[in-house]
Amino acid sequence: MNAHILKLISAYTTNEISKKQFNDLQQWLNESVENKQMFANYLHFYKKSRRIGLAENLDSDKAWNTILVKLKEPLQLAAAAKKQDFKEPSKPIPLRRKAWFKYTAAAVVVGILASGYFLRDNFFKSPIYDNNNTPIIVNNNIQTGTDKATLTLSDGSEVALEKGQKYVANNLSSNGEEIIYEEASTTKPEITYNYLTIPRGGQFHIILSDGTEVWLNSESQLKYPVAFINGESRQVELVYGEAYFDVSPSTEHNGAIFKVLTKMQEVEVLGTEFNIKAYSDENSIYTTLVEGKVVLDIGVEKETLKPNQQSIVHLNNKSISVISIDVYDEISWKNGIFSFKSKSLKDIMKVLSRWYDTEVVFLNKDLENVKFIGVLSKKQNIEDILLTIKNTNFINAYEIHKNTIILK
Repeated sequence: MNAHILKLISAYTTNEISKKQFNDLQQWLNESVENKQMFANYLHFYKKSRRIGLAENLDSDKAWNTILVKLKEPLQLAAAAKKQDFKEPSKPIPLRRKAWFKYTAAAVVVGILASGYFLRDNFFKSPIYDNNNTPIIVNNNIQTGTDKATLTLSDGSEVALEKGQKYVANNLSSNGEEIIYEEASTTKPEITYNYLTIPRGGQFHIILSDGTEVWLNSESQLKYPVAFINGESRQVELVYGEAYFDVSPSTEHNGAIFKVLTKMQEVEVLGTEFNIKAYSDENSIYTTLVEGKVVLDIGVEKETLKPNQQSIVHLNNKSISVISIDVYDEISWKNGIFSFKSKSLKDIMKVLSRWYDTEVVFLNKDLENVKFIGVLSKKQNIEDILLTIKNTNFINAYEIHKNTIILK
């Protein structure tokens, strides 16, 4: 195995591979079964090394050095590989969390691996690109999401907020990526409200007049006061969608508590960080606590959350369940990352459809329940993501027709 091939394998594993390199790697894999077997052998070792922290930095030079050591005698390894069974356990292999995230936040794709299947031998029985199932692309109109929102003022007028465009009025200003309300309070018995609506394919950041920061995900709407009444509780409403809150502490506002209302749920906080997902097309509301303390009230039941806990409000039977989770997987979206841990392809495509403003059709309904684990960048184009999923060999092909994705 020459140095060029080793470089290709290293680049592939650390997501630094170019299109030309990928084509070269594919050609090499198709030359012989031995080549595919050596590639499988390396990936098996690499995957194992990640579990014990040998690939903490995911550095391409370090990965290459690892390859040089482990594949010093490739022919012998290839022969040995034929006698080994590289089947992985059915349990999805967890990705590294925050310590690992800082090394990969800028990666286009860290990897989306089919649980218990990606490294099996039969993955290498066909080329990376299946020439018999070439993707069909017809007028691909799917665009990567960006910063955009519609601001509805108290008089009902609407203002389009888009990246690169500025807007200034009264106590607010926007640069097209966020909107900032100047610190203000009022003693008037009535307050005026604004709405910030994020469309599919959009996201936006807002700083309320009390200093509370809110990150809004695609297909979301927030109702909030232009200024809070001095000394009274601060209250906003997540009408629908998903939002991450970093609440200004009550100690900085004469003890005034902060409340977030959603459909059938009220969240009371004192100064904390948390995420609420309350989409209209879902039967549950998910509240994830990162720091501090929140109290959930659904009228017939109350729950207090601790950090790293998530509450699930079941709308059908009006009940609450609380589970312990890794918050990283729930909040990574606000940092430009989608993290999927043992998520079904149906759930993954639902998230992606909101960000890319697309519709998804499953011709093979069995695909909906296949579970994946991995991390994707929100800056990545949809074709790269679909190709990555296709290369797991779980889907035979996909088609893009304007704004619709068809999975086969």
